Amino acid sequence: MRVDKQRDFVLRTIEERGVKFVRLWFTDVIGTLKSVAIAPAEVEGAFAEGIGFDGSAIEGLTRTYESDLLAQPDPTTFQILPWRGEIDPTARMFCDLTTPDGRPAVSDPRNVLRRALAKAADAGFTFYTHPEIEFYLLKSSQLGPEGPIPADNAGYFDNVPGGTAHDFRRSAVRMLEDLGISVEYSHHEGGPGQNEIDLRYADALTTADNIMTFRTVVKEVAIEQGVYATFMPKPLNDHPGSGMHTHMSLFEGDMNAFFEAGAEYQLSLTGRRFIAGLLRHANEIAAVTNQFVNSYKRLWGGDEAPSFVTWGHANRSALIRVPMYKPNKGQSTRIEYRALDSAANPYLAYALMLAAGLKGIEEEYELPPEAEDNVWSLSDSERRALGYAPLPASLDHALEYMRDSELVAETLGEQVFNYVLLNKQKEWEAYRGQVTPFELKNNLGLL
Repeated sequence: MRVDKQRDFVLRTIEERGVKFVRLWFTDVIGTLKSVAIAPAEVEGAFAEGIGFDGSAIEGLTRTYESDLLAQPDPTTFQILPWRGEIDPTARMFCDLTTPDGRPAVSDPRNVLRRALAKAADAGFTFYTHPEIEFYLLKSSQLGPEGPIPADNAGYFDNVPGGTAHDFRRSAVRMLEDLGISVEYSHHEGGPGQNEIDLRYADALTTADNIMTFRTVVKEVAIEQGVYATFMPKPLNDHPGSGMHTHMSLFEGDMNAFFEAGAEYQLSLTGRRFIAGLLRHANEIAAVTNQFVNSYKRLWGGDEAPSFVTWGHANRSALIRVPMYKPNKGQSTRIEYRALDSAANPYLAYALMLAAGLKGIEEEYELPPEAEDNVWSLSDSERRALGYAPLPASLDHALEYMRDSELVAETLGEQVFNYVLLNKQKEWEAYRGQVTPFELKNNLGLL
């Protein structure tokens, strides 16, 4: 009944607002947003029967001999797109992908996350997430003599009245709020042209949809402001990369399962085992949480990106941080996973992070001692003595872990698992075959 009411609301709003086009959105396996626009008259039919398309033409969705898929719009995600203005108003809805006989498409990233959330629900949990999304504003997508040219030279928390970043963030936050996406903070980050906007916590599926919308909003506002926005993990050699630190918690009904009054850091046994699961499986999920060759330039480039599998209380050098507990706010107890970058497919990444944490709970993993020191300042021998294992140093290294992971294969499903491996192996091979400017500069005149 609730779905029927939501569909009626969508149809009524389309008529009342004079919507001329409705964009149906979904993502491919890599996390690229796909869109097909339909006329308002077709929306009711799309609710009833879906919109057919050739899935084999989309990265990783189907094999050629089983190519027919249907995009089924989710009416709860209906929003008017504010950047389209009042001329030819345009709306959007996210879609779930199904086969012609109505079964969920195994390769649909949104369905992969739905399956993981259903497993959590069977254990009595709801999974909430809150992402801190970093990105760079550049003067254009064209490269200067030294590479990308940042839109400004400001730094962390700098206030630049009237500057590009200041105007940009104001416009972007207003547009996100117009789309029903609540923003908690926005500020200039540490790199020139680098910004961060934090979304308020929500259930993981809503968050993943919001991240995909967020990327589109940021790109659209950047065009409007005459600059270029990039979510590339590390576009500048000597400046910080762009992460997507994600705060996570599990709830049992209305109660935060990570909270235990009187426990160390007010963190429950469930929360400790969830962290232990993330730590144990961090390297296995890295090829999804950090899916590009460039992702590992961020992880191993310093500037507060985590490089070792550790956890700590308020320790920003650790992979997992337990933020400061707020007195009388047990519902806010959470953990922060710091490896994830802004270019990840949020549906697949959140599915794997949840699966790893649930595995720790199910198998009663023991949480290792916390890292109290600055992990980056330790020597290699000191880190080895303390048992701080490194994260993968390259995409190739991450794929080695993923290939042997039962957890990743089970969570993603055979088709998505195999596609990610194949796609990322091709990316690594193409990268490995490049002769880079670094090699030419350092070797050509010497050898």
